[in-house]
Amino acid sequence: MVDTKKEQERDELHRAIWAIADELRGAVDGWDFKNYVLGTMFYRYISENLCNYINSGEADAGNTDFDFAKMPDRDAEEARDGLVEEKGFFILPSELFCNVRANAANDENLNETLERVFRHIEESAKGSEAESDFAGLFDDYDVNSNKLGSTVAKRNEKLVKLLNGVGEMNLGDVKDHSIDAFGDAYEYLMTMYASNAGKSGGEFFTPADVSELLTRLGTVGKTEINKVYDPACGSGSLLLKTEKILGKDAIRNGFYGQEINITTYNLCRINMFLHDVEFDKFDIACEDTLISPQHWDDEPFELIVSNPPYSIKWAGDENPLLINDPRFAPAGVLAPKSKADMAFIMHSLSWLASNGTAAIVCFPGIMYRGGAEQKIRKYLIDNNYVDCVIQLPSNLFFGTSIATCIMVMKKNKADNKTLFIDATSECVKVTNNNKLTQKNIERIVDVFAKREEVRHFAHLASYEEVSGNDYNLSVSTYVEAEDTREKIDIVKLNAEIKEIVAREQALRDEIDKIIAEIEV
Repeated sequence: MVDTKKEQERDELHRAIWAIADELRGAVDGWDFKNYVLGTMFYRYISENLCNYINSGEADAGNTDFDFAKMPDRDAEEARDGLVEEKGFFILPSELFCNVRANAANDENLNETLERVFRHIEESAKGSEAESDFAGLFDDYDVNSNKLGSTVAKRNEKLVKLLNGVGEMNLGDVKDHSIDAFGDAYEYLMTMYASNAGKSGGEFFTPADVSELLTRLGTVGKTEINKVYDPACGSGSLLLKTEKILGKDAIRNGFYGQEINITTYNLCRINMFLHDVEFDKFDIACEDTLISPQHWDDEPFELIVSNPPYSIKWAGDENPLLINDPRFAPAGVLAPKSKADMAFIMHSLSWLASNGTAAIVCFPGIMYRGGAEQKIRKYLIDNNYVDCVIQLPSNLFFGTSIATCIMVMKKNKADNKTLFIDATSECVKVTNNNKLTQKNIERIVDVFAKREEVRHFAHLASYEEVSGNDYNLSVSTYVEAEDTREKIDIVKLNAEIKEIVAREQALRDEIDKIIAEIEV
């Protein structure tokens, strides 16, 4: 049950956070500026997280007045190695967010101070297990960028505002908050930036409602999983939705993802930290998943959720090695060079555990086009990997109005049938976009779990039916849309027309009579 008071508080907090973030950017485009706001939030979070960790340890030992933020750097150094091992990073007291913020307005070299602090944080993780999680994390936080101002003084003025603005965000205490305040605020800001940025933001951001649907589809009947993977993870919102739905300890071995865009890759790692995922519980890589997958040693995965880029170009058959790649070879053909969608499908299937589920957002064209894509569909159906295809409403994603669909794949299906669900009407309109409500999500997941036949909504197709349709997997081929036009009763209509004609005749006779009288 939703706690309305808590939801109200959350909405107020969101509005306040957006007001601060929006005011901070001034003349800078919001999409460019997001790295500064989110990077500052991250800096505040890890500072407070480290302080809390040390202070609560001291309090447990009876030292209740201890405050790491007030400790001399020289004394704090002694704890460096132990903290790096436990937390993955270390920050000197003088370099903590609260202390840098307190001195910011009087620091003529604030840009250099921040650059040095960020470098020290990244360097603290070098040589440790957490090195790859921190390396280059602040690369997009350019303190000397002209976007912040034309002179050092103007840039520093903006940086002071940034530190104060993020410092004023009411995110509560890292440990005491009932809502996951830092992570929640981050997701909210990403949503706002993406919706305001149009296509550039929509490219990598999966709205929360779609994320929830994908995750719910992938975890039906499960209370825990070994690990979750997203081959095109963007800012990581899809990966983290699993934790929200199953619970913090339900993902035993952590979160795995790969992202080709370096900025988005940095945002994803920050997102993990802000959701309190420890450094040894996630492994996010930056590379081209199709050509250079980075998690060979970690597959198979029990849950794969993804919203890969639609119809992007890839090497395809120009690269002679790919047809022998164990991920693509089984289908005997590669996805077309101009449309990599099916390559993401084959990659995901290859890395899926035998007891796992993959739920992937797809461009509708791959469900009916001919050529190589049809051959791959034939391979998927002949081997009974396609569990369900769901047609979604249009306008769910930022930056595109297209009506996408979801393909759900399994390797251990109990039947040899494919379920088709037409969910095009399962949404409500919010401003310019459509949104899936909890009720919409429940209905789709419920029918999916029961594999039910529902007139005008879901059809369970046999192998013969699908192969007889030339392996076309478009939902409209299998689920007849409801005719919402008004039903017309012909007999009643004819009687009404007869009556109208008779009335018309009577009126004509009356008019003729009047004219005749006038003429006389």
